[in-house]
Amino acid sequence: MLGQSHAYSGFSVDDLDVARRFYGETLGLQVEETGQGEMRMLTVKLGGGAHVFVYPKDTHTPATFTILNFPVDDIEAAVAELDRRGVTLERYSGFDHDEKGIVRVGQGGPTAIAWFTDPAGNVLSVVQED
Repeated sequence: MLGQSHAYSGFSVDDLDVARRFYGETLGLQVEETGQGEMRMLTVKLGGGAHVFVYPKDTHTPATFTILNFPVDDIEAAVAELDRRGVTLERYSGFDHDEKGIVRVGQGGPTAIAWFTDPAGNVLSVVQED
């Protein structure tokens, strides 16, 4: 029934203007704002025609899990560019991070991952698969 649907995801932030700048300027994604007043939201365009809605929520609580994963060909270069743009990587206990904040993972999934948060505290990552 839903197999042909063009599904999309969404998540909340505490400040839509700050989110627009972060996703658009800092991460360099295409961001469109729609609606007005309490119905304002952002559409963040992702590769392959996918998109995600970002909406303001007065009682926003950051997601405690990764809400967006960005596949990259070269995680070292992606992490260096995030650092250049002022993004700080997260380091979680239980993972063996290298000096750059990258976790190397075994076979059968991503081979490397690095986490960071948006200004609202939602967890994002860059992921390299070999």
